[in-house]
Amino acid sequence: MITRDDIRSTYDTIRPYIRRTPVVQVDLGELDPAGTGLPAVTLKLEQLQCAGSFKARGAFANLLLRGVPPAGVVAASGGNHGVAVAYVAHRLAAPATIFVPTVSAPAKMERIRRLGAELVVTGDRYADALAAAQAFQENSGAMSVHAFDQPHTLLGQGTLALELAGQAGELDAGGLDTVLVPVGGGGLLAGVASWFAGDVRVIGVEPEGAPTLTYARAAGRPADAPAGSVAADALAPRRVGELVFPITQSYVDDVLLVDDASILAAQQALWQAFRVAAEPAASVGIAALLAGLYKPAPGEHVAVVISGANMSAAQLG
Repeated sequence: MITRDDIRSTYDTIRPYIRRTPVVQVDLGELDPAGTGLPAVTLKLEQLQCAGSFKARGAFANLLLRGVPPAGVVAASGGNHGVAVAYVAHRLAAPATIFVPTVSAPAKMERIRRLGAELVVTGDRYADALAAAQAFQENSGAMSVHAFDQPHTLLGQGTLALELAGQAGELDAGGLDTVLVPVGGGGLLAGVASWFAGDVRVIGVEPEGAPTLTYARAAGRPADAPAGSVAADALAPRRVGELVFPITQSYVDDVLLVDDASILAAQQALWQAFRVAAEPAASVGIAALLAGLYKPAPGEHVAVVISGANMSAAQLG
């Protein structure tokens, strides 16, 4: 388990390097001409973070709080983590080698290259890239920066919740009741849940085609799950993290599954109605609300994490 004090200390270290991303309240009823009662929600706009996603928080935590060797850093990623590690390594003048699978979005691969990292495309899924990165780390002496299952990564991601708690209180004196968080390997979810520690309802949302945490909760431990979906380049590791799982068991109230059609509809709705650019993986929380999988109570203050926007403009339509 990680504590609020741990997260506060990490925030003090990384704050000069990251953005305090804004929040905005939107009325989802604008998307509901039939009047079925969609709520107003608070969006945490983490797609405006350095490198285009929340992943920069965990990457900065790793490189600033650990000793980076002369061989630099190595990371495996579906895309966003790789972009973040490449960005942070560039900022801190450290060599970086990033392994991604073939399913990674071309826009994310191009950003990694432009940031000066060595990009290696290997295997069909994140698990393949991870195995290759681990072999590289053993042979090179580079420091491994795991996308989700590493203490410093969790601490960095937890700083998002630290910010959100204060911002939500500024919008509503009653504070925050519920937060919906995208789930891939679970690093963001575990970081957010560690900060709120039961004081706020935390709901994970993952694609039906990549139900990593759903499978783990059914098995009582991390277990291999399918790795499909339109969000596969961000939310489809083979299994949830070993460090992540016990935190989610303690502090995550529920996990919802959304289908690809709902994810794409939510992505388009965010752009068309609110001009919020979000990649499919970042749209799953809104998808859960629009599909009626989570129905807030009257007066419930719900926040949704919009986790990233590393994609091509053509995806917005």
